Amino acid sequence: MIRLEKVKLEDKELLWNINQKYLYEMTNYYDDPMDSNGNYHYGYFDLYFTDTNRKAFFIYNDDMLVGFVFINPYSYIDASPDYVMAEFTIFPTYRKKHFATEAVKLIFDTFPGKWEIKYNENNKIAKHMWLSLTSIYNPKIYHLNEQETVLCFNTI
Repeated sequence: MIRLEKVKLEDKELLWNINQKYLYEMTNYYDDPMDSNGNYHYGYFDLYFTDTNRKAFFIYNDDMLVGFVFINPYSYIDASPDYVMAEFTIFPTYRKKHFATEAVKLIFDTFPGKWEIKYNENNKIAKHMWLSLTSIYNPKIYHLNEQETVLCFNTI
C-alpha cells in the first residue's frame, strides 16, 4: 500500500542522495551541469527544511522506499495555487507498477485544492502520466516555452 512519510531533518542526507539521482535522470531533458563535487545544483533543497510552505515526502510502498515528492505553493505562472508539484519521482526499478498513479491520487486526496504541475515536453512518459492523471480535473494548459508545460487544475 502506498503511503507518504514527511521527510524529517535527520533524513536530509538520504533525500539529498536520492534527489541527486533524480537530478541526474533529469539531465535527459535539461542541460544541467555537475559541480566540482559531482553534484547537481538544486537551489531550493535546504528550504524544504526551513520554509514551512515547502513540504517533502518520501513515497513508500509498504516499507519499501519507492520515490519522493516536493510540494510548495510557488506558482510557475504567477497564479495563486494552493500546491505546486515541484518534484515527483518513482525510482526506475518501481515504475510500471502503478505506484505513481496511487501516489498522485494519495497526494491529491491529502492536499485538495488548486494545483500546478510542470513537465518537460520531451519527457513523453511524464507528459502522458500527468495528462492522464489530471484529465478528470480538466486542467488548463500553459506553455512556458517550447519545452515546459504547466497544468493548472482544482482537485476539489
